[in-house]
Amino acid sequence: MARRNLFQPPPPPDVVKTAVSASEQKARFPNTGAMSGVKSTLKDVASNAVREISVDVIEENGPKDRLNFTDADVVALAESIKAHGQQVPIMVRPIADKPGHYKIVYGRRRLRALRSLGIPAKALVRSLSDEEAILAQGQENTQRLDPSFIEKALFAAELATSGYEQVIILDALAVDKPMLSRMTKVARSIPKSVIEQIGSAHGIGRRRWEELADQSRNESVDLEQITAALQLDAAKSSDDRFSMISDAITQALKPMAAGKQATSPTISIKLSDGTALAEVKETARALTFKLSKSDAPEFAQWMRNNAEAELTRLYEAWQSEQKPD
Repeated sequence: MARRNLFQPPPPPDVVKTAVSASEQKARFPNTGAMSGVKSTLKDVASNAVREISVDVIEENGPKDRLNFTDADVVALAESIKAHGQQVPIMVRPIADKPGHYKIVYGRRRLRALRSLGIPAKALVRSLSDEEAILAQGQENTQRLDPSFIEKALFAAELATSGYEQVIILDALAVDKPMLSRMTKVARSIPKSVIEQIGSAHGIGRRRWEELADQSRNESVDLEQITAALQLDAAKSSDDRFSMISDAITQALKPMAAGKQATSPTISIKLSDGTALAEVKETARALTFKLSKSDAPEFAQWMRNNAEAELTRLYEAWQSEQKPD
């Protein structure tokens, strides 16, 4: 059995031929008991009809699932609407404390184009909670617009910051917990100003964004400063802008990596008879001891069994040396 789309408006019922007055509805369906549910259902069916609403009473605030679209995008869509009409309705929901005003659920670019033309918007009006609105917004964009990885990542981070529960975010984006964790990590590691300069970058996948996020966490480089020094306006596409920034930060990190390699070589520890005992390797994040299980297997096993006691003893010895005489 196919899963029903909760946010797809149902077809108008054929049996309803004439409008019923509000007073008649109240008499037939008093707001009590089981009749309350019937009344609510009739109200919801009526709200799914496409209506024409003035663009002046529709607000655009709320979490954004897209990076800013350009004026050229709006102009192109406006020309299409002017020639062929608005083919796809937007979705709005009433604002409880502002009667006659609505908040956009999805269709921001269409709304902007309609504003530029000065014509009313064809809209579905739904009485949705914040959570239901986010689900509708994510579902519509996933089905129609194929948002890029970074757009989904920013949307996820904004929803989390706004206090939405994880289960709502997972459903809105149709992702699992590990992917949501990766998206959030990228969105919070790379400055938003840099992401906005890059754009949607549909050709750049998760791995390359994660690599850039890892590089941006290096305290030795300033990603915003590197980005500002580049002539991104000369790039042909959003993907090209990403590549320019990625290449620039890679070049900036090369001397640092070479310097660390030169000053922190691997130390080999050997016994007097030449037996390889261990290797000591230093990185930016750790000091690693590697014991040879082939040349000194018994010692390696002993160290495995006594590591906690021996390392604690060494630490206490070092600590006692730090105390003044």
